[in-house]
Amino acid sequence: MPNRNPPSAAARGGPEAPFPALQEHTPMMQQYLRIKSEHPSRLLFYRMGDFYELFYDDAERAARLLGITLTRRGTSAGAPIPMAGVPVHSVEQYLARLVRIGESVAVCEQIGDPATAKGPVERKVVRIVTPGTVTDAQLLHDRDDTVLLALRDTSGARAGAAWMIVSSGECWLAELDAGALAREIDRLRPAEVLLAENAGVPDALREALEGAAIARAPAWQFETRRAQRRLCELFGTHDLAGYGAEGLDAAVGAAGALVEHVERTQGRAPTHLQGLRVLDAEASVVVDAVARRNLEIVESLRGDDGPSLLRLLDRCATGAGARLLRRWLLEPPRSQPAAAQRHHCVQLLLEAEPGYAALHAQLRALPDLERIAARIALRSVRPRELAALRDAVPVLHRIRDAIAGLDGEPFRAAARAFELPPGSWEPIAHALLDEPAAQARDGGVLRDGFDAALDELRAIDRDADAVLTAIEVRERERTGIANLRVGYNSVHGYYIEVTRGQSDRVPDDYRRRQTLKNAERYITPELKAFEDKALSARERALALERALYDALVESLEPAVPDWQRAGRAVAELDVLATLAERAHTLRWVRPRFAALPGIEIRAGRHPLVEAAIEQYVPNDCVMRDSRRMLLITGPNMGGKSTYMRSVALIALLAYCGSFVPADDCEIGPLDRIFTRVGASDDLAGGRSTFMVEMTEAAAILHAATDRSLVLMDEIGRGTSTFDGLALAHAIAARLLAHNRALTLFATHYFELTRLSERHPQAVNLHLAAAEHRGGIVFLHALRDGPANRSYGLQVARLAGVPAPVVRAAERMLGELEAHARAQQPQLDLFAFAADAEQPDGARPRLEAAETGAAGIDARGNGTQAARAHRDGAGSSPADDAPHIDAPPIDGIEAEVLARLQALDPDALSAREALDLVYALHERLATRRQPA
Repeated sequence: MPNRNPPSAAARGGPEAPFPALQEHTPMMQQYLRIKSEHPSRLLFYRMGDFYELFYDDAERAARLLGITLTRRGTSAGAPIPMAGVPVHSVEQYLARLVRIGESVAVCEQIGDPATAKGPVERKVVRIVTPGTVTDAQLLHDRDDTVLLALRDTSGARAGAAWMIVSSGECWLAELDAGALAREIDRLRPAEVLLAENAGVPDALREALEGAAIARAPAWQFETRRAQRRLCELFGTHDLAGYGAEGLDAAVGAAGALVEHVERTQGRAPTHLQGLRVLDAEASVVVDAVARRNLEIVESLRGDDGPSLLRLLDRCATGAGARLLRRWLLEPPRSQPAAAQRHHCVQLLLEAEPGYAALHAQLRALPDLERIAARIALRSVRPRELAALRDAVPVLHRIRDAIAGLDGEPFRAAARAFELPPGSWEPIAHALLDEPAAQARDGGVLRDGFDAALDELRAIDRDADAVLTAIEVRERERTGIANLRVGYNSVHGYYIEVTRGQSDRVPDDYRRRQTLKNAERYITPELKAFEDKALSARERALALERALYDALVESLEPAVPDWQRAGRAVAELDVLATLAERAHTLRWVRPRFAALPGIEIRAGRHPLVEAAIEQYVPNDCVMRDSRRMLLITGPNMGGKSTYMRSVALIALLAYCGSFVPADDCEIGPLDRIFTRVGASDDLAGGRSTFMVEMTEAAAILHAATDRSLVLMDEIGRGTSTFDGLALAHAIAARLLAHNRALTLFATHYFELTRLSERHPQAVNLHLAAAEHRGGIVFLHALRDGPANRSYGLQVARLAGVPAPVVRAAERMLGELEAHARAQQPQLDLFAFAADAEQPDGARPRLEAAETGAAGIDARGNGTQAARAHRDGAGSSPADDAPHIDAPPIDGIEAEVLARLQALDPDALSAREALDLVYALHERLATRRQPA
């Protein structure tokens, strides 16, 4: 049967190339190709002596990916064999590089004895390394989780999803629609995604799955009943009801496929799984991908090396603590009591003696307990990792004693977790050397006295020279040959050498082994017996020591849950100590929670900006039922976005359990944080900047509630002035009247500042700036009321725009303003604000394009409201009315107009304005009454 050129080109989306029949190859290549056919899409590391070799297409790929030399090794089937290889002793670094770029590797070892093999030594794949199933410490990122995700029914209304962190034994289930699933995938950032062989990748998930390695499994592995049976066997339960997984057929099927995939790659079932967890979307404050990016929670907007909230906070002493801190930031609990409990623990560590610093010092001495426990269950743990567990026990006891007096459930849970049963560590202490070898196969792992047979074999190997010396002394005395010598040759083995002149004195029990020019070499029954034992002693000792070590690891499997609990407790203590250190170092305060929606921050600061500059100007934020929208104006670079982000980050930190950068903070219930900040496009997805802006705005309008925090920055700026102004106004009005979300709304549309006249819950604020010697000084201080200037030309000058360009812009601005003053009065947006509340036939029509009366000329240049604010003057009600043709006015109407012209609208309270409207209405009504 014809074979194919490995790895399968079809698996990589390309055509397959014909390959000569298997029988035409050498026996070695036949063995290689048979093994390769079982792993067509993976690189095959084929063990040959001290190297792992790759052949044919694998060799070319590996040479390209790893930068190793591509050579030729003889011929097979009449053609040269492309070959590349890596040394066995440094294979882990090459595996790590391949995993990071999404490649999978099958590691093939020699399992037969070369001395007895007829033909090629027997080999088989003993390990499969994929991006989502790595467990070795050398291949894992110390401070990030490696997630393996499986998806089922992605073409339906709700897809089944299951994801696992193999290195810690955690597994979650969820059934989500396409949008929610894409958001969850973006949060998880899986290293590998498992799909059925016949399943496609939906367009809605392509962007979220970008960068993840795609693995395929037979569709039957996703079947629900099979998966339920497999999972129940693994957990030792009758059903999955105890995990809340009833009815989640698609998600359970995905979880079953995950277990099959892990078992295939690890060579054994993942018995270390800590049950199943069903995702509860209501349990955490939702921070979607857009908000995570805009707030720079885990990654900087400028790239991975830039500042982020995670980098600012991460002073964790352990990798487990760093991974948990990341989870807390991405999944802050919605429960106020849960967050308040964390605040309480942070406060205790700030006040306790010796406190967080001493706790961190102890934690740094601990290994990654949870990951080592997983490797025990998977039988891949190394001797030095077991030794690290043994040495961790006294450290855990010291930490337990140090936190014994702290009143907090995390401290009590940790104290219980650190009471490890003797069976979890005593066998290690009894068996292992104080400093064992790195690999069990190298020997030097178990103590002398642990096993009598091992001690005997070691003694033979260790004492061989002494035994040979004793034999030599005894034979000289017995034969009287003074120059008799006992030696060893790698070809002929042990021997007794006698010169030719003394050969007649050799005893009868000597048997000639080798003749030399001037000497004869002999063997005796005693030396032969010693030779048989000595030459095999080392090999037998290594084999026995490896078997004893494997038995030790197997005996530790019942202790895996104990070590996992201890590892989780270590991570939580580490995060709490880190938050305490950050609160002390950065001068953060403990937030409070309120029962009603709202935010009250005094002297709040943006944590990342504050860390990057010498002097930060703090600002307050007060939002409650009577102040649900803050309309923020001010110049570009004035600090609007920084201010809004600071509020969101403070709210996020409070719900994570951290202290916050402010002088005082009280926050009410919070379910989601939304952001629409900055300008970006999606060229690959075919979406313009404005399309991205509107898509994000639509998501907010559909999902925001009265317990959501919404950041809207410069909405509507990506289109024409009329369109943008109308959209910004409608979106702001919708957020106020329908969503009722706590909203920070930054804008350059000065017309929107009049929202506060119709909606008392909208409040105008501005970021102050001042001109100085023709330039601009950003004060970054938040003040009441709208801004009176936009300072666009000053910002352009500050940015380095050439002076002639700025002067030309100034002249053009003067012309535009003069032209606009000659146009008809400012259009009153609020004449049309009832659009959202009126039926279509009853809505007033906006015909500014025909009348030119929007304060914007026919070319869309400038607005009267902007000029009025810039000049420090308000606009009169008459200016705000749309232009209409009307009959001549009578005396009563003239009286009404005179009263309107005489008043100052800005000086009226809401009640006074309402009284005036009624009075004028009644006065006009007297004219319409019959005589």
